[in-house]
Amino acid sequence: MSASRKTAATTAAAPSGDGPVVVDNIQLAKQAPLGVKIVRHFKRYGALWLMSLPAMCFIALFAYVPMYGLRLAFYNYNPREGLMGGTFAGFKYFNQFFKSGMFTNILGNTLRISLWTLVMGFICPIILALLINQIGSTKIKSFVQTVTYLPHFISTVVIVTMINIFLSPNTGMIGRLFPGKNLLADADLFTPLYWITEVWQHVGWNCIIYLAALSSVDLALYEAAKIDGAGRLQLIRYVDIPTILPTVGILLIMNMGNVLNVGFEKVFLMQNSMNLSASEVISTYTYRIGILGNQFSYATAIGLFNTLVNFFFLVLANIISKKASDTSIF
Repeated sequence: MSASRKTAATTAAAPSGDGPVVVDNIQLAKQAPLGVKIVRHFKRYGALWLMSLPAMCFIALFAYVPMYGLRLAFYNYNPREGLMGGTFAGFKYFNQFFKSGMFTNILGNTLRISLWTLVMGFICPIILALLINQIGSTKIKSFVQTVTYLPHFISTVVIVTMINIFLSPNTGMIGRLFPGKNLLADADLFTPLYWITEVWQHVGWNCIIYLAALSSVDLALYEAAKIDGAGRLQLIRYVDIPTILPTVGILLIMNMGNVLNVGFEKVFLMQNSMNLSASEVISTYTYRIGILGNQFSYATAIGLFNTLVNFFFLVLANIISKKASDTSIF
C-alpha cells in the first residue's frame, strides 16, 4: 500500500479477531451524521455557494414567488379581497377557455407560428455554423459572424418598424414588388413574415454555440479525412455533424419547452385589424383578457394551461432524446 493510501485509511479491530480491517476515510465520511456532512460541505464549497447566492435570490424572487399567483386560476378573483380571497371555482375557467369559440383558432395560430419558428430557427443556425466553419480566412470568418449576429441586438420595436417600412405598399423596398397590396394586412402571410424575420434576426447569434462546439474538433481529424480524399461535404457529414450532435440534442430539448411561447411583443406590434384572425396567439389573447378586460382569473388559467403544455413537451422531448441518443438535461 502506498504512503498516500496509508494516510487515507484507518485501521480498526475486526469483530471476529481475525486481524485489522482497513476502513477508508471516504466510508467514514458517508457514515457521519447529516449535520457534520452539511458543515463539511459548506467548509469546502462555501465560496461557490456565496457566489451563487445573488443569482439564486433573483430566481427565487422573480420566478418562484410569483407562482403563488397561479392560485387565481382556481378562484374567483375579487380585488377587494386580494390574492388570498375569492371563492373556489375549480376548473371553471379552464372549461370556459376550452369551450370558447376562440380556443381552436388561438391554439392553431400559436402552434403554427411557434412550430415554424422553432423548426426554421433551429435548423438555420446549424447550417450557418457549418458554412462559417468551412471558411478558411480568419478575417472573412470574423466579418461574416459579426454581420450575421448584429441584428440580434436590434430591439423588437425597431425590427417591427423596419418590417413596416420595407413592406409598405408602393414605397417599401419589398412592398414595391407587390403594388397595391399591403403584405402585413394579409392574414395568410403573417406566419411566414414572422418566422422569416425572426430567423434573420437571431440566426447569427444562435449559431455561436455551434461554432464553439466545432472549435473543439481536433484538426488532425480534418487532415486525416482530407488525406483519405474527403471533400467539404464529407468533412461536414463525417466530422462536423457528429461533433455538434450532443449540443443539438440539448438545445432541441430546451427549445421544446417553448413550443407555445410565441414572443408577445413582436406579434402584438405586427397585429392589425386585417391579420388578427391569423396573429391572435395565447400570449396576446391573455393580455387582452387579463389586462384590458380585467378578467384576471380567466387569463391566469389560460397562462397556466400554456405553461403545462410546454412542460409536457419538454419532458417528452427529454425522454425521447435520452432513449435515442443518451442525451438529456435531467
